[in-house]
Amino acid sequence: MPALLPDANTLIARLADAIAPTLTPNTFIVGIHTGGVWVAERLHALLRCTQPLGTLDISFYRDDFSRIGLHPQVKPSNLPVDLEGRDILLVDDVLHSGRTVRAAMNELFDYGRPASIRLAVLVDRGGHELPIRPDFAGHTLTVPSNQNINLSQLDDGHLTLTLA
Repeated sequence: MPALLPDANTLIARLADAIAPTLTPNTFIVGIHTGGVWVAERLHALLRCTQPLGTLDISFYRDDFSRIGLHPQVKPSNLPVDLEGRDILLVDDVLHSGRTVRAAMNELFDYGRPASIRLAVLVDRGGHELPIRPDFAGHTLTVPSNQNINLSQLDDGHLTLTLA
């Protein structure tokens, strides 16, 4: 049975508290599908953001696309505001190698040139292959490379983290 990690909702509240003093009216929150969108939705509500929420599916931007193939549930990206000169808060569930974040940044720049991009993750699990570090992390945890941290959304909407 997979081990339980800290409560995801507690970590999201911790993230919101850390992010709140840094928000500007120009900040646009963008979640990376799928887990990052779940976290971004909750942060968006907790931070009472007036800007719409953006979502990214980075499937076609991954550098390992030819090796791992297309994810069976590709979703469209939705960036309802102009990114030019915007402060972006990019949100993901788990940061590991940094490749997902790199792909997300590549996609963002295809839509415009933001003034800044800051990264918020629910869990930073270390093991970064790329020089990418979160500006905000709900929890830092080092786990063996053969284990995964998974964020799941239950039928009632509750988010849970498991170590598998």
